[in-house]
Amino acid sequence: MLPNESLDRFLDDFLEGGKPKEKYEVKKREDAAPVRSDRELWVPPADGSLVEKPESRKLSKRTWAALLMIFVLIPLTIFIGIRIGDRKYFFISMMIMVYSMVPFVMVFEGRRPQARELVILALLAAIAVAGRAAFFMLPQFKPVIAVVIVAGVCFGAESGFLVGAVSMFASNFFLTQGPWTPWQMFATGIIGFLAGLLFKKGRLTMKKGPLCLFGFLSTFFIYGFLMDTASVLMYQSEVTWWSALPLYFSGAPFNLIYACSTVIFLFFGARPLIEKLERIKVKYGLIENGSAGKS
Repeated sequence: MLPNESLDRFLDDFLEGGKPKEKYEVKKREDAAPVRSDRELWVPPADGSLVEKPESRKLSKRTWAALLMIFVLIPLTIFIGIRIGDRKYFFISMMIMVYSMVPFVMVFEGRRPQARELVILALLAAIAVAGRAAFFMLPQFKPVIAVVIVAGVCFGAESGFLVGAVSMFASNFFLTQGPWTPWQMFATGIIGFLAGLLFKKGRLTMKKGPLCLFGFLSTFFIYGFLMDTASVLMYQSEVTWWSALPLYFSGAPFNLIYACSTVIFLFFGARPLIEKLERIKVKYGLIENGSAGKS
């Protein structure tokens, strides 16, 4: 692993696109957020949490739009996909991608997005994809949900859902696409969305204990329940309570492993990852937990 200062320099070069050549004139956009010096960077809050609490806990209209997409349009789209056949899973996945992008794009209402604001979320999704691929030989032991939770906390609920959906969609190109893909996108995205939403509302504190507890409960009950439900609907022609119950019980050990792996990755990796994200978020004026361009 790179030393702390080397990693900081790497992230700076990555976000700034490297040092421009002298013969080119670099024009700064008027609406671009200022780049701060290292002396103005984020320091850990005194209360032991990892991230400062947001100033306003009021839900914005983009968050309400995200709630509509997540709890109405996406479930409806998945249900329609089940009715028309499993072969339409790629189209359903693309529709979920579109739905997840709408609330995220609304973050930039009134201004154009900066490329580095999009790049950092793509980088988080890439980390989640690489982590899922790296642990492919260990069933259910994956860092994906831990990364998605961090994304939701640092960059807001809408960003959390987008990173979760993109991570599952992209990683399944390596691990096989199928009718389970929309369910995985939906389940993982919901956890990222809830992490950002609960943090904004003050229901989730960023100390390691509450963060790991949220990771365990959300992975086991939300992701596990939704994926077990997907298995019931995909592999049973006639669904009854007594036929579905064995599938839920057989899925519990796998859900437990996934939940424990999320706790492990959050316990050891949340603080260093959040510290880097908060540093570059403050320095470059990136999306800040639901409010873009805030500095």
